[in-house]
Amino acid sequence: MNYQNKTYLGLQSHDIELLRKVVSRKTDLAKYPFAAGVKEQVLIYQADVLTKAAKQNRQQIMSELHHALSSGPGVFVIKQAMTNIAVIDEQTSIYQTLLESESSTLGGADHFAAAGANGRIWNALQKCALYDPKSYVSYYSNELIGLAAEAWLGPGWQLTSQVNSVPPGSQAQQVHRDYHLGFQSNETVQAYPKIVHFLSGYLTLQGAVAHTDMPIETGPTLLLPYSQQYEAGYLAYREQDVKQFFETHAVQLPLEKGDMLFFNPALFHAAGSNITDDKHRVANLLQISSAFGRAMEAVDRNSMMLAIYPALLSAWHAKQLTLSEVQAVIQATAEGYAFPTNLDQDPPLNGLSPETFQQLMLHAITADWSVEKFDKSVRLKAQQRMG
Repeated sequence: MNYQNKTYLGLQSHDIELLRKVVSRKTDLAKYPFAAGVKEQVLIYQADVLTKAAKQNRQQIMSELHHALSSGPGVFVIKQAMTNIAVIDEQTSIYQTLLESESSTLGGADHFAAAGANGRIWNALQKCALYDPKSYVSYYSNELIGLAAEAWLGPGWQLTSQVNSVPPGSQAQQVHRDYHLGFQSNETVQAYPKIVHFLSGYLTLQGAVAHTDMPIETGPTLLLPYSQQYEAGYLAYREQDVKQFFETHAVQLPLEKGDMLFFNPALFHAAGSNITDDKHRVANLLQISSAFGRAMEAVDRNSMMLAIYPALLSAWHAKQLTLSEVQAVIQATAEGYAFPTNLDQDPPLNGLSPETFQQLMLHAITADWSVEKFDKSVRLKAQQRMG
């Protein structure tokens, strides 16, 4: 028996009529009891409803969000996810400072747009943590990021972020899928078995926090709901018939400052054109990785932990953050997976796995460790893990 066609995908697997059939589905609001509505087949949630539901039955709401991303439309919006506009504006100001400082020394293209078209900050998570730890703590204490991430990826997820500032007149990106396989050539993608195409979408979650109001004319993300279910998509998105189909059938949703958008990385999508004369579109793009996957960016999480610890400890002392908000900051910052490590020097703790940096940092905060003690413990654990 020839197993090749059952194991591998090639461009011959692409069928535009099959894509048309896949994305012709309609989103039934009755299947999503926590959602507030459906717009352009995209599920709309209200932040306060999600937060309340998560406190009552976290797994139930995560199950609904997971279904939305997998067999549902593949995308949802959380309205008013960040209500402290001052915190958003403070971070936006930091982004602008970083963009200005990098403009003279760094350059290059966006993944799917021409060089110089947008302002882009790579590894914004680490840069913001080191630049202003207090502001970072306030921003990433938002628990909805973790709710969405855990719903799709389970615990131990890792956050990275890349800021995109799109000036007036910028053109739309090309339709694409995202990291991992979405960033590979067709030649490389064809070398991976079909099951890896399926799994790639489960290794990351794409998100965005709107830092400006985004009416349609500013070019919020173009989306093709349900396209994450198209099997040949990692190979087909560069094909001309797919590009034309996407241009005709993709939808856009206006966003308000503080809204969050999350979508399956296998969803066909592209940033839209900013056709305004005077409005920048600024978003914090979140790429959240499974504990079992490889993040796109190398992040020095230990330096971030050390940088923000005094600010986080101070906020905890002043009762400015709840325990769950402290945990949200720690999840966004520290490594939540115990491996790889040197098990001779970093032995299992009360089970099969050693203590993670997330566990270490939470213990330090709740036990009121000094900055010096925390610094010493992080450096010692890092040395133990390296061997």
